[in-house]
Amino acid sequence: MHKASPTEPLSSTSISTEISVLHSVPTVSQDLTGSAADRAVVLGGRHSSSLPSFTISPRLRGRHVLVDTDFTPDEIAEVLDTARRIKRLFRTGQRHGYLAGKTLGMIFQHPSTRTRVSFEAGMAQLGGQAIFLGVNDLQMKRGESIGDTAQILSRYVDAVVARVADHNDLVTLAASASIPVMNGLSNKCHPLQALADLLTLQETFGELNGLKLAYLGDGNNMAASLMLSGAAMGVSVAVAAPPSLQIPSDVVTHAQWLASHNGATIEVTDDPVAAVRGAHAIYTDVHVSMGQLDGAARAVALAPYKVTNALMAKAAANAVFMHCLPMHRDKEVSTEVADGPQSIIFDQAENRLHMHKALLLQTLC
Repeated sequence: MHKASPTEPLSSTSISTEISVLHSVPTVSQDLTGSAADRAVVLGGRHSSSLPSFTISPRLRGRHVLVDTDFTPDEIAEVLDTARRIKRLFRTGQRHGYLAGKTLGMIFQHPSTRTRVSFEAGMAQLGGQAIFLGVNDLQMKRGESIGDTAQILSRYVDAVVARVADHNDLVTLAASASIPVMNGLSNKCHPLQALADLLTLQETFGELNGLKLAYLGDGNNMAASLMLSGAAMGVSVAVAAPPSLQIPSDVVTHAQWLASHNGATIEVTDDPVAAVRGAHAIYTDVHVSMGQLDGAARAVALAPYKVTNALMAKAAANAVFMHCLPMHRDKEVSTEVADGPQSIIFDQAENRLHMHKALLLQTLC
């Protein structure tokens, strides 16, 4: 298009050319009760620096992600769909900087590889930036309250992801914040990992409903998230753990209720063989986590729950092995299984990136 120089007067031809690129914009209905609710916010498009058009629902905007039950099954399905579409853009090299100008604050009380790197890289790929705040980087170390910290960060950044030792700290942070807060891991649950795992299972088997996942080991935060998220999406979950390390009863009760409404079942046992029978995925976690003082006792109690080729052979013929990482080969899982053809652990790890980007888009759109 011809542009007039600073000393050249605008002719009627140039004015006409300028006007010709304008397009009428149809009125958008604000009624979100119909089909428009599924795809209501359009990101990118031909007038946004060549970003491909990307349309999502606004209903998760501003929402916290603290526990697995914060999202309904249809909302989980929506986030999974967004993650798949974001992953396709990433894999085909298409720019997707839909969050330009947005900033993510990251509060981490524990070390992290996957959660930290996937959020930092993901925010950069979405056009925004992330600020890492370790335990030595905040005034909370000197006594500033969590509530005050939340209010201050709410005026500086657009969302916060926090990895905390005590889940109650996360609840306090979210209650005092006016921006979305996401659980990067707490002692209660690990919802973002479970969502990424659902994405991986969906990619592997085509659909979630009707699958069976067997979790072997400590009935910890990871087991709780898998049980709740799986039950919500029609995945039957069996957890095999020693009697002293069983999953909390309130989590089991809630999962059973979810499963009954979604065609799934929940099983709790101390028999690893019974748990893996017919399973499409066998999942485990480290036997001894950071800061646990009863490591020796745990190692002894959990030894029978080590995932081996013999256990994998008792699962479904197309069964896969899953682990949230980091992993200790030949402790909770044999090297042959961890590095064998049934292992999809690195697909899981990659999907943390795409799931985190999907959640950032949905909550910050």
